[in-house]
Amino acid sequence: MNVSVLANSLIGSEIIKIGNEVNELKSKGAKIANLTIGDFDPSIFPIPVELKDEIIKAYNAHHTNYPPADGIMPLRQTIAGVLKDRYDLDFETNEILVSAGSRPLIYATYLALIDPGDVVIYPAPSWNNNHYVHLSSAKGIAVETTAETNFMPTAALLKPHIKGATLLALCSPLNPTGTMFTAEQLAEICDMVLEENKSRAEGEKPLYIMYDQIYSLLTFGKEHVNPVSLRPEIKEYTIYIDGVSKCLAATGVRVGWGFGPAKVISKMKAFLMHIGAWAPKAEQVAMATYFADKTQVDHFLTSFKKQVQLSLDALYNGFQELKNEGFAVDAIVPMGAIYLTLEINYIGKTTASGELLKDATDLVFYLINEAGVALVPFSAFGTDQNENWFRASVGGCSLTDINEMIPRIKAALGKLK
Repeated sequence: MNVSVLANSLIGSEIIKIGNEVNELKSKGAKIANLTIGDFDPSIFPIPVELKDEIIKAYNAHHTNYPPADGIMPLRQTIAGVLKDRYDLDFETNEILVSAGSRPLIYATYLALIDPGDVVIYPAPSWNNNHYVHLSSAKGIAVETTAETNFMPTAALLKPHIKGATLLALCSPLNPTGTMFTAEQLAEICDMVLEENKSRAEGEKPLYIMYDQIYSLLTFGKEHVNPVSLRPEIKEYTIYIDGVSKCLAATGVRVGWGFGPAKVISKMKAFLMHIGAWAPKAEQVAMATYFADKTQVDHFLTSFKKQVQLSLDALYNGFQELKNEGFAVDAIVPMGAIYLTLEINYIGKTTASGELLKDATDLVFYLINEAGVALVPFSAFGTDQNENWFRASVGGCSLTDINEMIPRIKAALGKLK
């Protein structure tokens, strides 16, 4: 049966492929520490009890019909208040769009701004931009970053590509690296975008920034920065992506929001209205109440962040110990999100059975089978297959799991020649 060209050309998720391998081995009794999926094990990281109670209350109050396409007004009012209080950002309710998590908002941003052939610039590694480029028939330019800048893009790296581009996709804290922009780095990028837009002819599309800050409340000793706070004049060119999936361990609750220029937000709303990608009404009602109470949100965040940081630090310190013992590994200090960036420089090595680990994927599956540890190579986020860098997500593992995996990794790497 024939399908569309687009359907035939879709690229599968390497993360899902690795996850399927893990699940198959687990079904056979293997013990695997799964550091692949950017999600949370609810038995380790449950959502706030108060939020759960509000969701149940909302269902009991029969909030089970369609919500407005842009989100219920009480929730958008709560979001506007949170943006002002936490970020000193002024947005009206008609500049805020609620959806079922952040993914529909990212896709809607692409659909609202991109015509076939338009240029989208994004850093490599970054999450899923290559897929959204493909789905919107854009021309993607993946700008490769390095460990020297903590894998964050800089104005100097981006500038050669911005002439005529329509969208610059940014994220901080960044998935997959867990690293963040400094104020200086982001301000330089904003200045570059403002200068580029001033140079464009009347009627020409501006260069927009899509700024994904879904992890902004999950930072560790670093200050989250955002474009409009640094350069207020860039507000008309910036679409934010945000929500509670990560900061409340609530990935399945499906409440996200975008905010930006009303003219863009209204078009994004139109797309999502046809798709039906709104957050469930009961969850919206619950979130409007729960998230408005800053004291209880901060109480949860304090405990939650401490638990996440303990896991990240344990993994980071474990790799530093391996490095000090002479293993060809390293890690970048965790800054935000639930991810740790790991270097495992063993591509090209040979296993005890004589098998050559020719690329990052080979090394991943070797560690799954030999060490019972599953990671995601940066090649799944747009870099070369020969990169020695990997993402580790701690949301699905306990602190005990992480401490127990370090000796297994050491033993597995020690067998390579």
